[in-house]
Amino acid sequence: MMQLFGIRHHGPGCAASLRASLAAMQPDIVLIEGPTDANGVLHFVTHAQMEPPVALLVYAPDRLHQVAYYPFAVFSPEWQGIQYALHHDIPVRFIDLPQKHQLVAEEKPDLKSPAHPTLAAAKTPSDPLLWLAAAAGFDDSERWWNHLIEQRQNHTDLFAGILAAMVTLRQEWEQTYPPNLEQQRDRHQAIREAHMRKMIRQAQKEGFEAIAIICGAWHTPALMEPFPKVKDDNALLKGLPNVKVNATWIPWTYGRLTLDSGYGAGIDSPGWYHHLWQSGQTSNHPQPLDPSEPRSCPPAPASIAIGWLTQVAYLLRHEGFDVSSAHVIEAVRLAETLAALRDRPLPGLAELDEAAQTVLCQGEATPMSLIRDKLTVSDRLGTVPDDIPIIPLQQDLQQCQKRLRLKPVAEKKTLTLDLRNPTDLARSQLLHQLSILGIDWGTPLATSGKGTFKEGWVLQWQPDLAIALIEAGRWGNTVAMAATAYLLDQVAQSPLPLATLTRHLDRALVANLAAAIAPLLQQIQTTAALSKDLLSLMMALPALAQVVRYRNVRQTDTQTVIQVVDGLVTRICLGLGQTCRTLDDEAAQQMAIALQRTHQAIQLLRISQHQTAWFRALSQLLDHNGLNSHLLGRCCRILLDAGEVSPPEAARRLHLALSVGNDPAAAAQWLAGFLEGSGLLLIHDDQLWAILDQWVTSLTEDAFIAVLPLLRRTFSSFTGPELRQMGDRVRQESSPSPSPEQTNISEFPPTPSPAPHRQKALETLSYLLHLTPPPSVRG
Repeated sequence: MMQLFGIRHHGPGCAASLRASLAAMQPDIVLIEGPTDANGVLHFVTHAQMEPPVALLVYAPDRLHQVAYYPFAVFSPEWQGIQYALHHDIPVRFIDLPQKHQLVAEEKPDLKSPAHPTLAAAKTPSDPLLWLAAAAGFDDSERWWNHLIEQRQNHTDLFAGILAAMVTLRQEWEQTYPPNLEQQRDRHQAIREAHMRKMIRQAQKEGFEAIAIICGAWHTPALMEPFPKVKDDNALLKGLPNVKVNATWIPWTYGRLTLDSGYGAGIDSPGWYHHLWQSGQTSNHPQPLDPSEPRSCPPAPASIAIGWLTQVAYLLRHEGFDVSSAHVIEAVRLAETLAALRDRPLPGLAELDEAAQTVLCQGEATPMSLIRDKLTVSDRLGTVPDDIPIIPLQQDLQQCQKRLRLKPVAEKKTLTLDLRNPTDLARSQLLHQLSILGIDWGTPLATSGKGTFKEGWVLQWQPDLAIALIEAGRWGNTVAMAATAYLLDQVAQSPLPLATLTRHLDRALVANLAAAIAPLLQQIQTTAALSKDLLSLMMALPALAQVVRYRNVRQTDTQTVIQVVDGLVTRICLGLGQTCRTLDDEAAQQMAIALQRTHQAIQLLRISQHQTAWFRALSQLLDHNGLNSHLLGRCCRILLDAGEVSPPEAARRLHLALSVGNDPAAAAQWLAGFLEGSGLLLIHDDQLWAILDQWVTSLTEDAFIAVLPLLRRTFSSFTGPELRQMGDRVRQESSPSPSPEQTNISEFPPTPSPAPHRQKALETLSYLLHLTPPPSVRG
């Protein structure tokens, strides 16, 4: 006897009915749609530490970019079929086409492509089940399948109806769209079904009589007896390419079971399905697999709605919403009423969502996104046994996670580390090592409050990181060894810019990769000695300054780095004047950025001889008459902020740069270099404000139009508070003096009206500060 159980790959109704059907049938072997390569790891399903959602991972060790995922939830029918077989000591096998044939045939594999074929999930006109859904009055096959199948509990006659429907549907579909073996999709499906028939024949030859076959509903007509001729199936399977593959289990998340994640056999609401499954079981007394054992009563329809809306209420209350028990009662009544109006036997997710938004959220739509993320989809993450077959790198990471008490979880978790603490320091080093390998378990977070001893991370474990770990396994057997080998390989690939090398050095230091530091320093010294590009030396200095400045925080020896920094600073100061003499406007813009970053790096180093040499070089640039105006303005501002140029001297240089005899464009460039990044000088220095006022007033209309874009771009770099303070000053100085009738002269001395030329300047400043439209007349 052979019995077919056509299922959707993730559905609580199918899973519950399958358990009841298997218990009634009592098969002597269970065959399941799945890759035969993974039969060797099926026994882990009943391991005490195995908790879904999990996924079978089949990968080619020599082609790590080619992998296949087979996700399972607790409500997946295949999962329940495997559980039934293992608990009753019945043989269980996967019978689908091995991935050793499928992976090698993929020219451009997509890691998000489903290992299972899409059944009820597709929503395009090419979805066969859409025909059945439309006949039942549904415009969506997902909702139709949920209504007809998934909200049922323990219907043993379900699969006969599914088989009959699929036989008719597939006949009609193939008459309308005849299969073409020349097309890859149709040929691939034919090969898979031929292999499944081959495995069924093999089970029959071995003497098994009661054979239970669990597969996607669409495949059931192709697996019915009588089968096609053996030679026809063998012809399809002959000559398939193959590659060596391995199989293992990895944790999965409900978020990765959704259609939105790109999983083609995905579902819209795994968290809701989990609730439906739990509602059909008792938490302490699961439904028995043996039909002779007493069974608990199926849940009343109302209990599903009550349980779900209670979870919603708990979530909203935890987030600060005012939700009471009376709200829950009213929401349940509304959901049941909506279901009755729509001729539904019990409320579905759509009715429950509408009731929750109307009653619990007071009509607001925003909280519904929270409900979807936390409940409808859920961030549940599965676990796998420690003794699962994994590569040495994965074993080392698991040991590090246990030792450092860093548990991988699917939800985002903020972690603040104090680098003075040995455990936190080791955690930081591990996260940086993983980041070097492209395993982005943690994302660095900007922190404040404890200075350089504080480091923030946002941790979130994603299933794809398991693949990244396997890919990184070729670099070494431990995380530190692999990160070191990867960095050194990157450096050896081709000559790298000096700035890139210094970034690699910084990453090696924060990750405590001692074996990589010496080769990186040697490469940096060689590249710096041979480099004739002063700009690249200047852009490399900030990363090295960070290394030197914070060496004590991470307890690393960076004495050799200081020697490299000394050489860089000396070369920069000596070559600055010669390099800056012949720069055009575009190159001067880049040099101005480099000047600012180099200045910040030297200030960070706090080494007196470096500061002395740097300020001397900038002073020489400032006195160079032929230098680009933008660079002159930037040098003046840097020296003014550092106290090397006094405010009166800066005002004198600004006055000279903005004098009437100078080219307005060059004057605007000088002003842009001087003011770029901060407008505090104009706010607090009346002399500079007056000089700018006088210069703007002196411009002709043509000159004003020519320099206006540059001036507006300069002012746009100021912060919002700076612009507001300037705007207040403009308004104050442009306001008319109060009349005697409005003001007590003895208390408020009258303010004279601004002169015509000053009024024009204030109008211009008002425009630059985005306060008014551009002035219509200039002169």
